[in-house]
Amino acid sequence: MFGIVEKYRSEGHFFFRPTDSLAEVCNVPEKRNGVYLVFQLKDGHVDLVYVGASATRNHIFEKDDMLGLRETVINGIGQQDGSRNQQWAVRMLAEGIDALDIYWYVTYSGNLKNHPEGVQSMVLFQYSQIYGEFPPWNDKIKGRRKSSRKGGSSPGSEK
Repeated sequence: MFGIVEKYRSEGHFFFRPTDSLAEVCNVPEKRNGVYLVFQLKDGHVDLVYVGASATRNHIFEKDDMLGLRETVINGIGQQDGSRNQQWAVRMLAEGIDALDIYWYVTYSGNLKNHPEGVQSMVLFQYSQIYGEFPPWNDKIKGRRKSSRKGGSSPGSEK
């Protein structure tokens, strides 16, 4: 669906269920930067619910200034250790989601040095062109709130 991420050769995915430990099931390598796409498995359907990226500490991109993809997937941005694990599990139970299938892509490595937040923006733009809105868990984009969805916050973020 998103050809933007197909060029990245360092990639993988894993499943997360509400009873899992996110840190234990996460297979994202340490000290890498990139994007991740979170798909929900619910009632026999698979739908994209969130697009995330390893984030910069000060929005000025330097390789050593990234929080890291693994850390961002597990903890979110600016969250306490393990808080995303609990937030995602609670949200999954509340929304009747069986599992999450999380695909990750290293976007800054080797010959490809694409800023993760830029790749995230391109995926979100492509999604919005297809569906007319952002994925449901991406409710805050560049300081603007989506108007087509009610309630909820992006996974791992505070309102």
